Amino acid sequence: MLLERLSNACGVSGDESGVRALLKEILAPRVDEMWTDPMGNLIVRKGSGPVRVMLDAHMDEVGFLVGEITDEGYLSLRKVGGLDDRVLPGRQVWVGHRRIPGVIGAKAWHLCSPEERKKVIPFDDMYVDLGCRSRAEVEALGIELGDPVYFATEFELMGDRVAKGKALDDRVGCTVLARVLLEYDFPGITLLGAFTTQEEVGLRGAQVAAYHLKPDVALALEGTGSANVAGVDPFDTITNMGEGPVISLMDASGIPHKRVWDELVRLAREHGIRHQFRRMTAGGTDAGAIARAREGVPVCTISVPCRYIHTNAALCHLDDVDGAVQLVRRFLESVEKGEFRP
Repeated sequence: MLLERLSNACGVSGDESGVRALLKEILAPRVDEMWTDPMGNLIVRKGSGPVRVMLDAHMDEVGFLVGEITDEGYLSLRKVGGLDDRVLPGRQVWVGHRRIPGVIGAKAWHLCSPEERKKVIPFDDMYVDLGCRSRAEVEALGIELGDPVYFATEFELMGDRVAKGKALDDRVGCTVLARVLLEYDFPGITLLGAFTTQEEVGLRGAQVAAYHLKPDVALALEGTGSANVAGVDPFDTITNMGEGPVISLMDASGIPHKRVWDELVRLAREHGIRHQFRRMTAGGTDAGAIARAREGVPVCTISVPCRYIHTNAALCHLDDVDGAVQLVRRFLESVEKGEFRP
């Protein structure tokens, strides 16, 4: 399964080479042109029509870097992207490209005072335990400062078409983009797929890609938060996993272009694609960077709702992934037929 392969690949922000190599292998037979820019973005082109349509999905995932090796053989960490300290202790991780196994440790619960037990363990008090007893043992493994550290989570299917995996933000968006490129052709337009870098640390890759590609219109494809879980008021769920792809109303990085947003809603209704709207205005996506490229780009975000994003294991529903693929497909058909013009 494509989503499985992408979720299991590792690519903390700034170190997306493994994800990029996998996508190059998968997409090479089905695209007209492919290149990597100086930021590490993987760019592909299909077709050469008059309208340039950019589809964006970021390759990077939240994680850590090795910040220090202690004399006792532990690793201190530096965060890469937004992570919740509450869910980190006890998580299994992989260190470096050789995926050396470790565990995020902290002072044992039974050694904590009653006051400490009521509080979240500070991130600076956590470390990675590799089972080593000295700095020399760690260095013998080839671990160095700055090595990436990933959550050690293997993809699997659960329940009724629910997928569990790490980095679904945004490997699910990469899956949607890759599937559109693999499964459909739109010879009447120039379709530009941008698998971008460093979204989790400031939308950096998308800014460069959009400047270079000069799109007439764009879509950002994302995995977004879903909180339709026990104990959460329906008003606060943001999105609902299993109820279709998400069209954003706005977020902290920008407001969708009204004509693009209207066209996506029209197409979803016309073609019977179950869809929903993101009911939270915090956070941001690559759309915010794309919109500000050069003279400005009409752009909107389509997301797949995912529970527990930015943790070691997120969930998404495969029906939502299929729905996002179909919504993107219908939008590209609309542009190709001249029904929608930027």
